[in-house]
Amino acid sequence: MTIIIDPQSSGIAGNMLIGAFVDLGADANKLKEVMEESALEFGKVEVTFTKVSKCGIISTFCHVEMLEHNPTINFKEFISKIKELDLDEKIINTSVKIFERIAESESKVHGKSLDEVHFHEVGASDAVADVIGSVYAYYSLGYDNQKIIGLPIAIGGGRVKTCHGIIPVPAPAVVEILKDAKMIGGPVDSELATPTGAAIYMELCNEIKDFIPQIKVKKAGYGAGRKDFKHPNVLRIIESSDMTESDEIDVIETNLDHLTGEEIGYLFDVLLDSGASDVSVTPIIMKKNRQGSLLKVISKRKYREIMIETIFKETGSLGIRIAPNTHRGIAKREFETKSYEINGKTYEVTFKIGYVNGEVISKRPEYEDLKKIAKDSGLALMKVKEIIK
Repeated sequence: MTIIIDPQSSGIAGNMLIGAFVDLGADANKLKEVMEESALEFGKVEVTFTKVSKCGIISTFCHVEMLEHNPTINFKEFISKIKELDLDEKIINTSVKIFERIAESESKVHGKSLDEVHFHEVGASDAVADVIGSVYAYYSLGYDNQKIIGLPIAIGGGRVKTCHGIIPVPAPAVVEILKDAKMIGGPVDSELATPTGAAIYMELCNEIKDFIPQIKVKKAGYGAGRKDFKHPNVLRIIESSDMTESDEIDVIETNLDHLTGEEIGYLFDVLLDSGASDVSVTPIIMKKNRQGSLLKVISKRKYREIMIETIFKETGSLGIRIAPNTHRGIAKREFETKSYEINGKTYEVTFKIGYVNGEVISKRPEYEDLKKIAKDSGLALMKVKEIIK
C-alpha cells in the first residue's frame, strides 16, 4: 500500500494531518485522550474534532485550544519530558526525531547549539499535542509499514508575526526543515506550512515526488485548516494500493572482527532506533582465518546517511559497502486490531496480515504489543502468545 500526503494547495500543519488521519479511520476519542494527556506537562489543552465544509469539501477539523502556557524550557529538558510520556516506545522515538528536526532548524537559524535552543511556539503545549497526535494516528493506522510519498508543499506568502518579530513566509525554520523537499509559493498571502507540520511531513515521508505515481486509490481523507480561503483549505491524504507490489531499499554491509558480543548487540539496537528496517549479524571467516561478523542493514533511502554515520561512529570501520535501490518483492500487508481481556484488563493487539493473490499467507500479532502485555500482566511472553491467537 502507498500513502500519498498531498499539501499542494493549502500547505501542511499538525492539526491538518491529524484531521486527515481521523478521516481515514484513526480513533478520534483515543486521540483526544492521548493528545490532552501528553500535553499536560507543557500546559493544558482541549482537543475537539468536528466535520466542516471547506469550499464544498467535507473534512475533519482538529482544534487544539491551549488553555495554559507553561514557561519555555531548553531542548534537553524538553526532550527529557517527552521521553517520560506513557506511550509506546516507537511513538516516543518518532516524536523525538520530529522535535529534533525543529530544534536543529532553530539552532541553525539563530546560530545556537542545541543545548542553548529554547522552544517557543514549537515547544508550546498545542504543538506537543499536534506532534504526538500525528505520530500516534500514523502508527494506529499501520502506516509505518507502508510507503509514504509526499507531494510538493504550498507554503503561502507574505509575512507572519512571531516571537522574533515580523518575518517573511516561509519562516526561516520552515526553510531549514524543508531543505530536501519541494515547495511552491502561494496560492494565498498567508502562512500555509508551519514548522511543526513541515517537520512531521519530513519525518514520515519516505520519498518526495512531483506527481502522484501510478496507483489504485482506496480512499482519501481530508484534514481542515483553521483559516478560510477562496479555495478549499484542506490537506489530502490518499490511501492506495500499488499497481506493482515492489519496494526499493538500501542494503548496507561491513565486516566486523574487533567488537565484543555486547558491543555488537548495542550497535544492533542503535541502528534500529535510528530508522533501520532490519539488522542482521552473521558469523563469517575472514582473511587469515580470522573469525568475524558480517553486519547487514536494510534501510529506506532517507536513512542512508544516518546508517552510514552510525556504523562508522560505533564500529570504527574503515569501509562500508552499499547496494542502493535494491528491489524487493513484498506481499500486500494490512493491519487489524483486536481486543483481549487478560487478568481482568483489556489490551489491544495489532495483527499484521500478509496477502498474495488475495489469499492470507500470514497473520501475526505485533511483538511490541505482546511484550507490553507480558510486562504489564506479569505473564511469560510465551503464555501471552498462546492467549493471543
